[in-house]
Amino acid sequence: MRTDLIRKTALTAAGLAFTGGAIAGPVTAAYAASETKPATQTQSDRKNHSERELGVRYEAQPNFYYCGPAATRNALSVQGKNINVDDMAKEMGTTEAGTNSINDITPVLNKETGKTDAYHSVEISSPDADTKQTDTLRADIVKTVDDGRAVVANIAGTSTDTDGVTHSYEGGHYISVVGYRDNGNTATIADSADPNQAAYQISVEHLADWIATRGYATS
Repeated sequence: MRTDLIRKTALTAAGLAFTGGAIAGPVTAAYAASETKPATQTQSDRKNHSERELGVRYEAQPNFYYCGPAATRNALSVQGKNINVDDMAKEMGTTEAGTNSINDITPVLNKETGKTDAYHSVEISSPDADTKQTDTLRADIVKTVDDGRAVVANIAGTSTDTDGVTHSYEGGHYISVVGYRDNGNTATIADSADPNQAAYQISVEHLADWIATRGYATS
């Protein structure tokens, strides 16, 4: 797999450069104020085989460019881990331009999970996800959550959750997927950008298009 996943050409704030046939450029994130709400614990809930939600010790990102480390920290919290975001930012090469790609996050997830093959990166290279890519994402979310882990996704653009609320990250962003409903057709998101919208549900079809041209880390 390429070191850098393809990104949406019009959505980075720092500008893009074409390198080796792939679009290379850092990812910017949504800003969350440092005066965040206290971390909370959501209990793992599995009513039947059609839905499951993992317990998250949520924390908002402390600045506008830490969405990668923050999403990774929230994802690892479902395993009972509490990793310092500054330490993870150093490992990911995060700068004020953001975290470059999901491939910088996957090795950190593996290291902190304690298995070299716990996670791998999946790319959705097309501008819009097709049926096969959407089906793969759905299966990956269900498998990862059933394994007691969260998915980390690199997204860009605007999407709408199941309550009709719009979430817009034109410069790019990272989120954690911590649960699913409706046999995997709906995903539960932990979003570090805004503690007032820390959790929401989104259809997997919308999520796949949100990830399109980027990628995600999954079991």
